[in-house]
Amino acid sequence: MVAAFTRYFLSLSFLVFYSALSFSQDQKTDTIRSRKDSLRNVALEKQSTELQQLKAAHEEDSLRKIQLQSELNSLKSTDNLKKSELLKQLTEIRTADSLRKAKQKKQIDSLKTFVKGFPVKPFLDTLFIVYSKQGSFTPAERAKAISERIIRLYEDFGFKPDSLQLNKSQTTFDLVYQDIIVTSVTEEDALWFNTTPVQLANKYKAVINKAVIDYRNETSWETLTKEIALSMLVIASWLVIVVLLSKLFDRLENKVKSLEGSVIKGIHIKRYELFDSKREVAVLINILTALKWILILITIYVALPVIFRIFPWTHNFSETLISYATDPLKKITHAVWAYLPNLITIIILVVVFRYVIRFFHFLKVEVERGALKIPGFYSDWANPTYQIIRILILAFMLIVIFPYMPGSDSPIFKGVSVFVGVLFTFGSAGALGNVVAGLVLTYMRAFKIGDRVKIGEVSGDIIEKSLLVTRLRTIKNEIISVPNSTVMNSHTVNYSSEAKDKGLILHTIVTIGYDVDWREVYKLLKKAASMVDLLENEPEPFVFQVSLDDYFVSYQLNAYTKHPNKQAGIYSRLYECIQDTFHEAGIEIMSPHFYALRDGQKINIPDGKMKSKD
Repeated sequence: MVAAFTRYFLSLSFLVFYSALSFSQDQKTDTIRSRKDSLRNVALEKQSTELQQLKAAHEEDSLRKIQLQSELNSLKSTDNLKKSELLKQLTEIRTADSLRKAKQKKQIDSLKTFVKGFPVKPFLDTLFIVYSKQGSFTPAERAKAISERIIRLYEDFGFKPDSLQLNKSQTTFDLVYQDIIVTSVTEEDALWFNTTPVQLANKYKAVINKAVIDYRNETSWETLTKEIALSMLVIASWLVIVVLLSKLFDRLENKVKSLEGSVIKGIHIKRYELFDSKREVAVLINILTALKWILILITIYVALPVIFRIFPWTHNFSETLISYATDPLKKITHAVWAYLPNLITIIILVVVFRYVIRFFHFLKVEVERGALKIPGFYSDWANPTYQIIRILILAFMLIVIFPYMPGSDSPIFKGVSVFVGVLFTFGSAGALGNVVAGLVLTYMRAFKIGDRVKIGEVSGDIIEKSLLVTRLRTIKNEIISVPNSTVMNSHTVNYSSEAKDKGLILHTIVTIGYDVDWREVYKLLKKAASMVDLLENEPEPFVFQVSLDDYFVSYQLNAYTKHPNKQAGIYSRLYECIQDTFHEAGIEIMSPHFYALRDGQKINIPDGKMKSKD
């Protein structure tokens, strides 16, 4: 119970805090609006100079017209010549005034395109809009002064609608209450609304009377008592909703806990246990708690505008709170609706480019399996060529789509794009070098997957070729990654490229003394090579004499194999067979040391010279 009371107290505190925040926000909004009003006032002052000149000329002609009419009335009936002259002047003044009025109306119509006017809102609601100056008063000052005078009417308990009178002066129609001129309507005011001054003045009179009476009724003690009762009812309803939400989510939490181990058994991805049952229950309870408080905050946000709407002096707060939620939604809706044509264009472009890429993928598959043969184009070039074409197509698609993306014209979007491009350029300089080297190696066809190669000082089988590195596996199962730029800058020996067709020649050097006939050595070496299973008999092995040294002859045995990836085993078996063959023949191999047989004992002489055993 204490916890529930604490939550309710916090909620009410949040309500009060948010109300104060809204009030301060409204004050800030009023300040911003005042600044905008000042800017509009400056614009109107600048654009209406000619309009004021026309207005001054109209007032001057009106006074002149009154003077001529007075002179005309004072003439005697027999003075026809003077009367004719005065009537002619009156006609000229009326004609000029009519033309001036048309020009004035045209000028006002041009001002309507950017001038919004200043609202008269004594009771928060706008009664009418003021557009024109009057004397030294700007439209903003006129609107503010009229609002203050209407508030004085509301504060006067003796005010009655019939006491607001409409009086006509020389150039204006005035709304007068006792000795207060509430507002004056000029010919220019009427032109803004395409009506006459008297019609506009009567409209203002009806609007002001209704606004004062309505606001007086809204702020009476009876109405205030009803509004307070209604606001308490809204608060009570909100508390009931919060209590029901709390009970509902408490039951849901208890239900989740009761399902632990039976229905809730944790989350598994194949053999990996992402969440056990306890952790899953904890996550679900946290989600329910977050959802509960989100719903409570939503109820608060809904209740606040309702409460503010009840009282007439807080209508503005209600509209502000509602606008906080509706304005973003409206903007999002309008933005999405306006963006639909571009979105459809992007979808069509993506579909077209997707089918273009699929076409090139089909060609790649056909070249790889040998169904499509292009002269001078090898099948192992198909995949890297396809990847290059794919990247180029995607880049071109991005260039075409870019103007249709939202915010592509904004300076921030362009600045971020340039910044990312600069980072990519400087940060990937070495990587781009490896990528270019990888492409060059692909089209050089220096090696392929599975080849036995030697790159620099590293020997092994190629197990991976990528755009960045080449990976080799040595005979000791060591995986060595060599950057493609290093491969390009090193010499590469490929043992496998000709092994399948012509065979790889493996060779070793054996030193035999001069006392042994070289023909016998040739025969024994070829016999040893024929004993190795992975060496080819056709073409048959052959022997070269590579040097005649001081104490022995160097013979080089050469044999073909089609298994370059098994060189270590082949060499080992070849050495075994050479030793066995020469041992059976009684011929001494003189490398790496020379041995002398004296008195039935062997003496090791590392430098190749004979020494006595002393």
